[in-house]
Amino acid sequence: MNEDQSSNGSGPHPSADERRNRHKRHGMWSWLHHLFGGEPRNRDELIDQLKEAHARGVLDADALAMAEGALAMNELQVRDVMIPRSQMVTLNKHCLVRDALPEIIDSGHSRFPVVGEDKDEVCGVLLAKDLLRSFMESDEQQTLEHFSRPASIIPESKRLNVLLRDFRISRNHMAIVVDEYGGVSGLITIEDVLEEIVGDIDDETDSEEQVPDILPLGDGSYRVQALTEIQDFNDELGAGFSDEEYDTIGGLVVAAFGRLPEQGERIELDQMQFIIHQADERRIHEMVVSYLDPSPHDS
Repeated sequence: MNEDQSSNGSGPHPSADERRNRHKRHGMWSWLHHLFGGEPRNRDELIDQLKEAHARGVLDADALAMAEGALAMNELQVRDVMIPRSQMVTLNKHCLVRDALPEIIDSGHSRFPVVGEDKDEVCGVLLAKDLLRSFMESDEQQTLEHFSRPASIIPESKRLNVLLRDFRISRNHMAIVVDEYGGVSGLITIEDVLEEIVGDIDDETDSEEQVPDILPLGDGSYRVQALTEIQDFNDELGAGFSDEEYDTIGGLVVAAFGRLPEQGERIELDQMQFIIHQADERRIHEMVVSYLDPSPHDS
């Protein structure tokens, strides 16, 4: 017993090595306290200290971004990041498995709300992997309702940090979002929540092809990525947009709309027409741009 206590350092008289280790630990905490200038009193001060740590090389850019994203979780609600009702890919509960397969494959999703007459009648959630059982058991004539699981229903006002905890406990990866009147307003997945912390997460279905920022389409129009820098856009298309307020052409177009536009919407700016070609609930990705007058590139 005594030998064990001595070897574990639990005796009444600490050894010289223990005293040195305690001194090192005290010195480390003093250094951290000096580095961060004392304990932060609120969230803003904590973020300022994290940014200072990044400036000093203690945190890299990715770690800083994830820390800021994690802190923002307490402020964000489900309505801020959910996929809106208009962009939900749903499946009808009466649809046969074999008839639903093309849509399931084309969508690239792994989970689908199963609905009745409309999107407000959510009957459950279908996991694409559950359909494997239908082929094993020759149940291709079964309807999707037979394979659907109970749906998790949450309000728009739920905070993301609470939802993430609930996802972990329930092991659900999708929830249906309803408004104050009980109507379906969208859906949210655990990936949507995690992307608020770590940024965009690409999976196996996301394209890895390198898409050029500006691609001529042959009819006088151009397919333009929203993240194209305004200066590059101006140089390539002979435009004269200012980059003092916005860095990307997508940011300029969103500002001109005054809101986040949806796919198919269009706007005219400086003798050019911008059509939103690809967009989701958070940002625009791609536009088709054409000149209202003959392009100077065609003259």
